[in-house]
Amino acid sequence: MINYILNKIFYAFLTLLGVVTVIFFLFNVLPGDPAKMMLGQNQTQEQLDVVSKKFGFDKPIGKQYLYYLNDLSPISFHSQSQEDYTYLTNGKYKASNLFSLGNISVVLKRPYLRESFARPGKRVAEIIGETLPNTFVLAVTAIIIAMILGVFLGIISALFKDRWLDKTIQIFSTLGMSVPSFFSAILFAWLFGFVLHKYTNLEMTGSLYELDDFGESITIKWKNLILPSIVLGIRPLAVVIQLMRNSLLEVFNQDYIRTARAKGLSEFQVIKNHAVKNALNPVITAISGWFASMLAGAVFVEYIFGWNGLGKEIVNALNSLDLPVIMGSVLIIALLFIIINIFVDIIYAWLDPKVKLQ
Repeated sequence: MINYILNKIFYAFLTLLGVVTVIFFLFNVLPGDPAKMMLGQNQTQEQLDVVSKKFGFDKPIGKQYLYYLNDLSPISFHSQSQEDYTYLTNGKYKASNLFSLGNISVVLKRPYLRESFARPGKRVAEIIGETLPNTFVLAVTAIIIAMILGVFLGIISALFKDRWLDKTIQIFSTLGMSVPSFFSAILFAWLFGFVLHKYTNLEMTGSLYELDDFGESITIKWKNLILPSIVLGIRPLAVVIQLMRNSLLEVFNQDYIRTARAKGLSEFQVIKNHAVKNALNPVITAISGWFASMLAGAVFVEYIFGWNGLGKEIVNALNSLDLPVIMGSVLIIALLFIIINIFVDIIYAWLDPKVKLQ
C-alpha cells in the first residue's frame, strides 16, 4: 500500500508540474506585457519599469518560469541581494531558513501564488481561501444530492427494467444529461426564484454568507444553497442513474448473485449485501470525476446565481485580466482533481477485494 501511494504521489507531482508549465506559458507568453495588464494602458514607462522589476517581468521568460516554480515550491532558494526578485525580506514570504549556500538561502515556506493584478497587495491565496470554501460547500451538496437520488433511482430503474417506471426515469436521465448547466440555472432561477417566489421563498441570486441590511453582521443563508446545488447536481445525477442501472443489471447476472438467492436470502438482502456494493465501482469513478470537475464547472452556475465562489471569481478575473488569480485558481483545481483521483483508487480496493493495488 505504501509503495502504491508513493508511486501515485510521484506521478501526481509530474502531472502537477506539467499543469504548472502549461499554465505559466499560456498566460505569460500569449497575452502580452503583464505590467500593462496590472497598471492599465495609461501608465508611464517609468511606472511600468518599476512594476516589471518588482515582479520579475523584465527577466527572460525562462527565468520567469524558474521564479514561478520557486514561488510555488515549499522548499525554495532565495537570494540575499535586495536587487533580486527572490530576496527574502521583501514581504512576499513567511519562511523558515533551513541552511545557506553562500549568497543563497534554502528555506521552507508556504507556496506563494503571488498577488492579484486587480487588487494590489491582495494575495491570490487569500482570494482563493475566501471563495473556495463556498464552492466546496456547493459541490459537496450537489454531489450528495446526485449520489443519493442517483443510486436510489438507478436501483429502482434496474428492478423495474423495461416497465413504465424505468422508461420514465430514463427519459429524465437523458434530459438531465442533454440540458446545459447555464440553461438549467437560468430556468430554475426564473421559475423558482421569480415566478414561484411567494411559494418557495427562494431568491434568484444570493450566496451562502450575506450582510444584513445595515452592513454590520454576516448571516448564513442556507436557502440560497438549494437552487444552485440542484442545478449543479442535475447532470451528475443523470449519469449516476444510468451507471447504477446498467451496472446493477450486469451484477444481477453474476454467479454469486444466483448463489445468494439459492441460499434462501431475501431479494432485499441480495441487493443490499451483494449487488449494490459491487455495482458501485463505476458510480464512484463517475462521482470522483464529477466532483473534481464541479470545482471548475461551477463557473456558470455560480455566476448566474451570484454565488461568491471560486467559479465566479475566475469569471471576474478573466474580465479584469487578473492573471495571477486565474493561474492560481486553475492550479488549485488541478491539485484537488489529482488528490481526489488518488483517494478514489484507494476506495476501489475497499469496495471490491478483487481489485489489487499494483
